[in-house]
Amino acid sequence: MNLTYTPEEEDFRARLREWLGKVLPTLPAKPSPDDWPGRRAYDLGWQRTLYDAGYADVHWDASPTVRLIFLEETEKAGAPYVGANFVGLLHAGPTIAAEGTPAQRERWLPPILRGEEAWCQGFSEPDAGSDLASLRTRARRDGDHYLVSGSKIWTSHAEAADWCELLVRTDPQAPRHGGITWLAMPMDAPGVTVRPLRTLAGSAEFAEVFLDHVPVPVANRVGEENDGWRVTMVTLSFERGTAFVGEVVACRRVLGELAREARSNGRWDDPALRRRLGRLNADFLALWRLTQWNVSEAQATGGVPGVGGSVFKLRYSHARQELYDAAADVLGPDALDLGRPWTLDRLSSLSYTIAAGTSQIQRNIVAERILGLPKGR
Repeated sequence: MNLTYTPEEEDFRARLREWLGKVLPTLPAKPSPDDWPGRRAYDLGWQRTLYDAGYADVHWDASPTVRLIFLEETEKAGAPYVGANFVGLLHAGPTIAAEGTPAQRERWLPPILRGEEAWCQGFSEPDAGSDLASLRTRARRDGDHYLVSGSKIWTSHAEAADWCELLVRTDPQAPRHGGITWLAMPMDAPGVTVRPLRTLAGSAEFAEVFLDHVPVPVANRVGEENDGWRVTMVTLSFERGTAFVGEVVACRRVLGELAREARSNGRWDDPALRRRLGRLNADFLALWRLTQWNVSEAQATGGVPGVGGSVFKLRYSHARQELYDAAADVLGPDALDLGRPWTLDRLSSLSYTIAAGTSQIQRNIVAERILGLPKGR
């Protein structure tokens, strides 16, 4: 394992920092969180800016270490979050790059990189919960199409998406993990209905998606029919391995801001709070080192993160919640003011032990695939 950077990688960091310093002051103001057309245009516009500057391909064509540097530096500089590009850039795109045919890579990857098309994730279902393999959305083969019927929930950015990475059951008689297929579904296909879901924080980041005999070309299948569970594990390895890199950097920045706020409002005199912030600082430093380890492993094994991503996801989810609980202690009664910094972040942090695989699922993965413990009965 090598946690150091080469001279070439440090040169990339320096050039990126210089470019960010020039371009970020020229960006327009961010749109309202409820303005999905505006948010989509803003997020895809930023992606196009990256593309024109030669930085868009770092998610797939660069080494995992260069990708790590890119995510670290853009977050430190306060660059726009990927937003509506999240699923395409960090989930579907890397999966298609790793598992898709040459024709599929040619069709879908360039529009994602150029900021022309956005994706959403259609994995979770109302009756499946954390047991993703029990999904019941059905795809029946009809000539050169699948006809898809069922429903999905917590579909990220469905309101703004052109495509959906969709898990369907193509063989209901097969063992649960054996009858699943990974499809790329156009969101404007007939039979697709999207209903936004409003979160506790008041935003609509997710949606319900209802599918009524939606035609999806067989050519849109990534991987073989009924081999979708294996392809899904590739998707989830990216989701749990590298997709949260920028957020670790952001949490470390917030921790410093909390310490400054505590010094200014007198809360720093509480030794228990100082110990709490110190432990969180150690937690996020350890998570950053774990991120570097996971990236180093991915670089040595062909670019796909391993099961170590589940270790990261498990600890990061809880550390993030603890960070914003500490923020509430620093703010005191002001923590109830939705207009104060960190209050909405505290509400959104509650979802992290569920999103991208619940903590219970991550513990099972760590126990079975890393520690070699027997499966529970």
